[in-house]
Amino acid sequence: MPNHKHTAKAMRSSAAKRLRNRYQKTTARTLIKKIRAAHSKEEAAKLLPKVTSLLDKLAKKHIIHRNKAANLKSKLARKVQALP
Repeated sequence: MPNHKHTAKAMRSSAAKRLRNRYQKTTARTLIKKIRAAHSKEEAAKLLPKVTSLLDKLAKKHIIHRNKAANLKSKLARKVQALP
């Protein structure tokens, strides 16, 4: 149990932030998997801007590291370009 009021509030807010961050991270992972599983270039090209934007937002909010976001965007763009 926390000894101070502020600590109790910090515990509540960090738990809420953790859930929000986890939801956003899993959403991004799901979209990345959809791009990787795509069989047509058109299908993957539609999802790419959405995923790129989401990764940028996650990096901006420090949910993922900015270099990880950049690496993922680069790999996904190469994957989409390689599709027939």
